[in-house]
Amino acid sequence: MLKNRILIYMIIAVLALAGCAKRGNITGGPLDTIPPVLVSSSPKNMSTNFTGNEIRINFNEYIKIKDVNKQLIISPPMTTPPVITPAGSASEYIRINIKDTLEPNTTYSFNFGQSITDNNEGNPYSQFRFVFSTGSYIDSLSLGGKIKDAYSLETDNFVTVMLYEENEAYNDSTIYKQQPRYVTNTLDSMVMYSLQNLKEGRYRLFALKDGNNNYKYEPKSDKIAFLNQTITLPNDTLYQLELFKEKLPYKPKKPSQVSSNRLVAGYEGSIKPEEIKVKVNHAVTGEAIQSLVTNMKDKDSVQVWLPRNIVADSLKVNVAYRDSIKDYNVRFKEMKAADSLSITAVQKGGIHFREKFTLQMATPLIAVDSTKISLMQKDSTALAFTHAYDAFRQELKFDFVKDENQKYTFTLLPGALRDFYGKENDTITYNLSTTGYADYGNLFITLQNVKRFPLILHVTDTKGETIAEYYSEGETRVSFENLQPAQYRLRVIYDDNGNREWDTGNYLEKRQPEQVIYTPKTIDLHATWDMEETFDLSGAGGG
Repeated sequence: MLKNRILIYMIIAVLALAGCAKRGNITGGPLDTIPPVLVSSSPKNMSTNFTGNEIRINFNEYIKIKDVNKQLIISPPMTTPPVITPAGSASEYIRINIKDTLEPNTTYSFNFGQSITDNNEGNPYSQFRFVFSTGSYIDSLSLGGKIKDAYSLETDNFVTVMLYEENEAYNDSTIYKQQPRYVTNTLDSMVMYSLQNLKEGRYRLFALKDGNNNYKYEPKSDKIAFLNQTITLPNDTLYQLELFKEKLPYKPKKPSQVSSNRLVAGYEGSIKPEEIKVKVNHAVTGEAIQSLVTNMKDKDSVQVWLPRNIVADSLKVNVAYRDSIKDYNVRFKEMKAADSLSITAVQKGGIHFREKFTLQMATPLIAVDSTKISLMQKDSTALAFTHAYDAFRQELKFDFVKDENQKYTFTLLPGALRDFYGKENDTITYNLSTTGYADYGNLFITLQNVKRFPLILHVTDTKGETIAEYYSEGETRVSFENLQPAQYRLRVIYDDNGNREWDTGNYLEKRQPEQVIYTPKTIDLHATWDMEETFDLSGAGGG
């Protein structure tokens, strides 16, 4: 009897443990990391003499297609895109319905990029290519290389690389009007490109950051890269293409009134806005109206400042930029006036040894009385300073000799500044200070294998913003002192036209952008360090 009870208790205990086990978490098997596998297709991949209009590709498991409009690359491009199914749902096959008329004796390739994934874990079938020919053989030549940005270290993704046949129909305007013969795309993760299944012949090579995805160059929205020379296939050379944005031609927009004393004149194009000239007249009497033109930061527009007491229904506004002159009639109505004299200091307390103390004006200045401006250091000793007013940018800059661990006080007495409307400042005081030299590091650069002068040497932060600059017309030893401890890169621009700035390229003029070279690695500068850095310009560099 006792043995039976013990046996019953043991059975109950085992069942209880089994019940507990059933309530635990299900761990499952190992994670599926295997991409889908092609089982069969109709027609077979790499088929010749294709005459149909439908392709079916079968896989060993359920798959999904994602981002097919961005990922799928068809070469040569089709005027009417095919219909790809399934769209959004899972399936064991892909069906391609061709809607375009296929060219004879042509090899077509469908590169699906990263668009095909398995249904469960999303494992991609990367760079799957389906190829067929309408002729008796598959074209097998290829061409490859690298994409880079002409100025920046960062290269755009989804860059389209295109080959045009150089035949009797080809000319410089073809890229604006016609799709290429062959095309590929770097997609979202590559800077290398490869054009495959090409036919023997002579070609022109281009790359576009194609804003409209239409395989045609539109300068307003696209970046472009091109080779100046013809490519003859077969060819095993790797070609580097440097993307740049062309400067667009100047195109003025009709000015508009934004307040009772201010117009805004917009424009399109890459220009020097400080060269825009504006004249304003009363539309009825023809009387000239005094005006000032200033910058609008980060906008393709300039501001036109007017007197506050204008009485008119409309104004005649003449806008001139170099050889372009346009006249506009602008309706004028009662509106609230723009801001009065308001002053903002760029430096809020601390100032660097290389910086100029800068004041930004809400309204344009017409007078600066330096006799009403003083600069004192902490022991009340007066210091000399110089000043310069940038009328276009509405910035007043003060320069003076700075010492370490010093405090400075700028005082502007009433009437030191007077704006376009006769408003003057009240007493204003600005307190500034410097830190010690020990808080900074020094960078000493030796340039090697310089190809030509002049050149621009930049110290940049890790985002490519310029921290310090030196213009060299022959010097190869350059020092940058009192830099903040940080990570830096060096950038050299070969200033071939000597205008002290980087110039982009122009396709129709067959002019490449000025060459830019970066140091391959960042420079980690610490406080108190004197770092020697050799910048070898013999290679192509980054950029």
